[in-house]
Amino acid sequence: MLKRSIVSTFICLLLAACESNEGTESVMNVKTLDLSGYSSEKPMEPIHLLFIHHSCGGHLFAEQGKEDGQSCIYASHPNGGGLRKLLQENNYIVHEASYGSLIGDKTDICHWNAKFRDHMDKILVCRNQDEFFTDGTKNRIVMFKSCYPNNRIDSDGVEPGNPDSCEQTTANYKAAYQSLLGYFSEQPDTLFVVITAPPLVQPQTGIKSMIKSILRPERSIDKVGRRARNFNNWLKDVEQGWLKDYTQKNVVVFDYYDILTDYGKSNWSMYPNGPSDSHPTSEGNAKAAREFVPFINKAVQRMGL
Repeated sequence: MLKRSIVSTFICLLLAACESNEGTESVMNVKTLDLSGYSSEKPMEPIHLLFIHHSCGGHLFAEQGKEDGQSCIYASHPNGGGLRKLLQENNYIVHEASYGSLIGDKTDICHWNAKFRDHMDKILVCRNQDEFFTDGTKNRIVMFKSCYPNNRIDSDGVEPGNPDSCEQTTANYKAAYQSLLGYFSEQPDTLFVVITAPPLVQPQTGIKSMIKSILRPERSIDKVGRRARNFNNWLKDVEQGWLKDYTQKNVVVFDYYDILTDYGKSNWSMYPNGPSDSHPTSEGNAKAAREFVPFINKAVQRMGL
């Protein structure tokens, strides 16, 4: 009887651990920035734009084709979404910083506080990697994103969180982004664009993952997926989230995560490059690129750049 009871209990726990993640956290109650009243026409004058990114950002910018580039700055890539060309066609002068440079290295969420605190002056004049403008030219738009591993949030953490801690908790992530608003408010003529981290590919389920979920329920597949959704919702929620008390018009959030999860159909990537590769496909990146251009044009109009 005891053995049967133990086995029954174990089976129940396994079934609980296997609960599907099909139902996502609600996206209906998230109040996003309303840009509908602004024109999506391209700016009248050229605008210098810097994008700080790693691999996924490089793919998003690249043309679709054979891999051609280095340090995750690509002219073309099999996963290319074509955003660089679209931006150039819309009167943006595009600059990039990625791996191996002062500005582009270290782009996890825990790195943003120190980067903008200590290197804002160089960010604003970054032309490419470690090349900087010396003629007074400045980037009027700064886009930045972390990569998909940042959506593996291990726990809720403890408020108020530590903006410089690389322990992946919701509290630390929120503290990191809260720390940025003071720096951004000191640059009212620069538009800062947060690109949310792309979603993870849904982990494969099996006995090992079930057992891990039982032993460490905070890191179950379901809870990790829901934390990612909740955090990215918080970033873009202008009524109850990150920007609720921010009154200036120089910070916006583009929800790359939401686009690649098909707007809440899942908490995991709907455009993964493979069953264990979270890099978005060319199809997913092209979709995001098409949505980004009218978004940035409207944000520029709203700010009056």
